[in-house]
Amino acid sequence: MDGNILSDLNGRIRIKLSSPGLTPRAFDRLSAVITKLGALKYLSYNPLSNRILLLYKGGLKARSNLLSALAEFDPGQSRALAGFELTVQAVGEDTPLPFNPIWNYLLKKIILPAPIRYAITAVKAIPYLFEGLKYLLWRGQLTVEVLDASALTVLFYRRNFSSAGTLLFFFSLSNYLEAWTKRRSLSGLYRSLSGHEEIVWIVNENGEEVKTKESEISVGQKVVVRAGGLIPVDGRVLEGEAMVNQATMTGEPLPVRKSVGGAVFAGTTIEEGRLVLRADKVGGQTRIRSIIDYITESEASKSGVQGRAERIADSIVPYNFILAGLVYLFTQNPLKAGNVLLVDYSCAIRLSTPLVVLTAMREGNECGVLVKGGRYFEELDNADTVVFDKTGTLTEAKPELGEVRPFEPYERNQALRLAACLEEHFPHPVGRAVVRQAQKENLKHHEEHTTVNYVVAHGISSTWHERKVLLGSRHFIVGDEKIVLTPEEEKEVIRLSEDGSSLVYLAVDDKLAALIVIKDKLREGVKETIEALRSSDIDRVVMLTGDLETAAKHMASRAGFTEYRAELLPDQKASIIKELRQSSQGVIMVGDGLNDSAALSQASVGVAMHDGSELAKDVAKVQLLNGNIKGLALARVLSGYTMRRIHYNYRLIILLNSLFLTLGLFGIIGPTITALLHNSTTIMVALRATRPLLVENSQNPKKI
Repeated sequence: MDGNILSDLNGRIRIKLSSPGLTPRAFDRLSAVITKLGALKYLSYNPLSNRILLLYKGGLKARSNLLSALAEFDPGQSRALAGFELTVQAVGEDTPLPFNPIWNYLLKKIILPAPIRYAITAVKAIPYLFEGLKYLLWRGQLTVEVLDASALTVLFYRRNFSSAGTLLFFFSLSNYLEAWTKRRSLSGLYRSLSGHEEIVWIVNENGEEVKTKESEISVGQKVVVRAGGLIPVDGRVLEGEAMVNQATMTGEPLPVRKSVGGAVFAGTTIEEGRLVLRADKVGGQTRIRSIIDYITESEASKSGVQGRAERIADSIVPYNFILAGLVYLFTQNPLKAGNVLLVDYSCAIRLSTPLVVLTAMREGNECGVLVKGGRYFEELDNADTVVFDKTGTLTEAKPELGEVRPFEPYERNQALRLAACLEEHFPHPVGRAVVRQAQKENLKHHEEHTTVNYVVAHGISSTWHERKVLLGSRHFIVGDEKIVLTPEEEKEVIRLSEDGSSLVYLAVDDKLAALIVIKDKLREGVKETIEALRSSDIDRVVMLTGDLETAAKHMASRAGFTEYRAELLPDQKASIIKELRQSSQGVIMVGDGLNDSAALSQASVGVAMHDGSELAKDVAKVQLLNGNIKGLALARVLSGYTMRRIHYNYRLIILLNSLFLTLGLFGIIGPTITALLHNSTTIMVALRATRPLLVENSQNPKKI
């Protein structure tokens, strides 16, 4: 991959690519490749400017390795396993795997005479030999590829074609098992993600905004997206201005300003503002791509233990060669020296850890818990504090509307109709409750307002019959907009919220027009989830809410919390998470709304409800797909099982391969048996890595 270095100083390199832009798949592959080098701190790619930003640690050697990896990277090449390819494009399809290497090996043994078998073995060994030479001569590295090539060279030098064929068979079998397991795991993720369809707003021929399904958008239509909404198409901005979070596309952590003429991409999210877009690419061209982006991101999101295992695996390889040299020096026996090269700790270590992670991801997905990468299992297991947002997380995603208390000169139905007219434009459980009640009472609400603006995490503002209309939280109405409540109105606020209900404030022309009561029904299983978390070594369970102290205290008592914080603004929630992280091993934050996104991003692991806002789901690294809060306790248990299996496999690999190495050194076993035992161990550990975690541990279950 060619490019020009625009800036290069203090561990920061910015590069302008000469080749065409990177696709999301290519960027994920590039990220996975250079992450393995161990020096990367941050990587991002801007498709509009075709530039890469790279932050790294280390000196000139780290810089040289990173630039070499970038230069050698081919963005057009699919990620390949030895001998064949398994592309992400095949995820979810019944694409046949390569011919089963077991049958291939047995048929050759039975049908073909020895000379032809040996010739086929020599031909199949060529790619492995070239791969080893590439790492040794061009990169100057002693890697697993060099070790494999050396072992094959030793066997060919001895004319031991049978052992070489056996070794190649085990290479193929390991690759086959890895491909089969990955395809099975990723296919489950694909099916889960592709089944979800959003309702979007489009502008019809009369200039009116109407609702439609995402799948029914056609090229050329005008699509309206507001704050908190997921952009469903690739297109250009026709009207408006907004801050768009493009982290899923480019990796950039900060939102980008988009205005008329700017390009937008499906799968990105609006944080602030409103856009009217012209749809250029729709349907499968966008949603399927965003699903594939997620899947490739999941594969690249390696746990810390996985990254350490891979670095340790690579670091072991030079010692294999040193030990082989010492054995030959002292024994003058090439057979014993060659046996050392046939024992490779690295292969099993590198293979087993990602297979455990993919197995855990697939099993979690089947149970309604979507974890976006291996490192988040590790974070879930390490955490000792869990923080819950209240509305929409501890309470049901379908809250019910209670009393509507109007204030003169407004009537109840008038207030409810106006609130529903504003709320229907924004996807939030509270807004849906207002709209549902208006529909239930058959209160027709025509679009009598002007443009509806969402003030992030606070409320809605608009103009209705040339009057300023505000709808939202107390912080928005009283705190930000400085609307003063009368003593009578304050008494009503206390009366309506004393049972734990949430209140929505409606104001017209700087005066309170109505209080709308939202009945927060506690989600099923909240108490059981909190008990299960405490029994899994969670020290603190905290509830955060913007509600008044009386409502917060009532809800905390109902849900079983001993610690809560009330009357919080969104930025205060994020500050509390940051504060908790400084005094704990890790913090899990569970939320669902646009106002939770800052806190979710501050947590060690953000967890979002699947029926929450799109921005919350984008920021969060775990989703509870079926809306069952018990999934959080299951995710915690699953993460513990995952990390225990990874560590157990690691110890098993070291123990068994050290035993085989010792037996080979003393001549107790020959090269064929050494290769057989070593590769059998690799396959055994790989198969063990794919066994269901929850089923295996069902004899010692934890309360979920």
